[in-house]
This record gives sequence, C-alpha cells and structure tokens, in this order.
Amino acid sequence: MSLPLVYVETSVISYLSSRPSRNVLTAARQTWTRDWWEVAGLYWSLAISELVLEEAGRGDPSAARRRLDALHGLPLLPATEEAQEYAGQLIALGAVPASEPEDALHIALATLGGARYLVSWNFAHLVGPDAKQKLLDAIRASGHTPAMLTTPEELLETLP
Repeated sequence: MSLPLVYVETSVISYLSSRPSRNVLTAARQTWTRDWWEVAGLYWSLAISELVLEEAGRGDPSAARRRLDALHGLPLLPATEEAQEYAGQLIALGAVPASEPEDALHIALATLGGARYLVSWNFAHLVGPDAKQKLLDAIRASGHTPAMLTTPEELLETLP
C-alpha cells in the first residue's frame, strides 16, 4: 500500500529550517513543523517542485542553504504546461489573487500531481479558512479533485 502524497509548500521548509523565534505563535509553528517533519516519512510520501527549490533558494545565503539542505532528495512533481495553465485558471476564477502566481502554481502542481495534501503555513492564500474554501470550490468546479489544504499542525493531529 502506498503512502498518501503530500506536496510540501515552501513556507513549511522556512519554518523547519529557521532559527528559533521569540514570537510565541511563530515558535509554536516551528515546533509543530519540526515534530511533523520528524515523522512525516512514516505516514506520507513527500514531494516538492522546482518552484519550491527556487523559492527556498532565495534570500539570505545561509538561510537558503539550510532550506535547500532540508529539501535534498525529495522527489519533484513536474511543472508541466498544463500546471502553468491551470494556475492561470485559478487566478482567472478569483481563487488566488493575480499578485500571487506562485501560490496558484503550488496549488496547480499539487492538484494535477495527485497530492492528497498540500501542507503550508500560508494562511493568506492557501490554508486560511476563507482562502481554503474559495480554493476548494474553484478546484472542484474545474473538475479536479483538490488536495486537502492543511498545516503541519493539522496533519500531526491525524496521527494515531
């Protein structure tokens, strides 16, 4: 039996590899992310995309190296022309703001790649209640099965 596929969006890797925060909420998210990462391979098959690698490689070189090291060896979902087009459709439908084409592409890659889950800490455009509902409605209306949009914390809650 194969494990359910989880598309890991870049914000998860940022929380995983960042230095401990003094902000209580950020520190909690870092802890949940690290706890989830430690067991994720036992319960799920993880995948990323070239977009995740590109985003993780941005910014401070030392932080980028930590992020890229964490991603080393994870399989890549292909960034097909179909995924690019679908990302554009999600924006055209108003499910993702036009200012956020990379978020639309993450969703398209997870959806077309057959991911059961898209794990993220991006509440503004991916896992916040309103964003999540808008995305799920748009994905279903376009005839696709959506990945469940979730956080590492929520996935930890599903474990036995």
